[in-house]
Amino acid sequence: MKLGAIIGGLAGLALAAWLLESYGVGRILDLLRNAGWFGISAVIAFHLIQMLFSAGAWFVIAGPAAPRPRLRTYLMLRWIREGVNNLLPVAQIGGEFVASRLLGRRGLPLANAIAGSIADLTMEMVTQIVFTLLGLYLLLHTVGDSGIATYVTGGIIVAVLVAAGFLGAQWLGLAMAFEKGLMWLGEKIGWSGTTNVKGLHAALIACYRAPTRVALACLWHSISWLLGGVEVCLALHFLGHDVGIGPGLVIESLGQALKAVGFAVPGALGVQEGGYIVVCQLFGLSPEVAIALSLMKRLREVVLGVPGLVAWQWMESRRPTEPTMEGALP
Repeated sequence: MKLGAIIGGLAGLALAAWLLESYGVGRILDLLRNAGWFGISAVIAFHLIQMLFSAGAWFVIAGPAAPRPRLRTYLMLRWIREGVNNLLPVAQIGGEFVASRLLGRRGLPLANAIAGSIADLTMEMVTQIVFTLLGLYLLLHTVGDSGIATYVTGGIIVAVLVAAGFLGAQWLGLAMAFEKGLMWLGEKIGWSGTTNVKGLHAALIACYRAPTRVALACLWHSISWLLGGVEVCLALHFLGHDVGIGPGLVIESLGQALKAVGFAVPGALGVQEGGYIVVCQLFGLSPEVAIALSLMKRLREVVLGVPGLVAWQWMESRRPTEPTMEGALP
């Protein structure tokens, strides 16, 4: 584990502990007890629908490379991706590398596996920006101008620049540079495995040159983000504090945006809780309710994530399928 991840994790843990102590652990646990196992289980089960749409977006944008894994394979790998990103100190993107490797072990050419994962991550990033813009609009429409709106606007501008730079770099040959670098390194150290990334740039650009697939991927990701707002409403209902779909979408969109800002902190510990406190108070929800909401989401991440990590190890232990080279590019 890198030193930065350790420091970030300790800082996040300290912040989370301070928030729990400041607002009363007992009161927060009482809210969770009121929700009960039925309420927590309902939130967990509902997230599976959101996960299905996210997996569908990945399945679509990855293209028809042969042999094309089924949607259920992408659903399982999305499950593993979320488990890795939520529970391990990997800056919230390590799951994509794990999933690409597992796709390669299931027979998909590694170049296509990596390209599909990068394209999916890009579409998810773009649709999150749109979702955050929706949250900002609803915030201004329901609450009016507030201090947080200014910060969110600044954050959106930065996010747009980052997304544009990331997408532009892909078109200008970032993947090609990565591909050539790996192949050069493989030749120097005698590792033939790096030849499997040959064609990465072409595979990635092919993902973006199919407008129907790009549009569908954006649609499925957008539905997934919107379902996150419904999940917030569902969780708050079981916590005894009902809100409309508008506030639910605001809380989810801005909460996820603030969580993304804390990507360097493993699991966004403390960052997620602090973000929910700031956003929830705009709708008259107490810090205790905000922290309880965050903890319900964390319980969901653990309940789904731990089996996902087990599934990852099980898939790693299986004998890999030989990649099919025909139709390597979509």
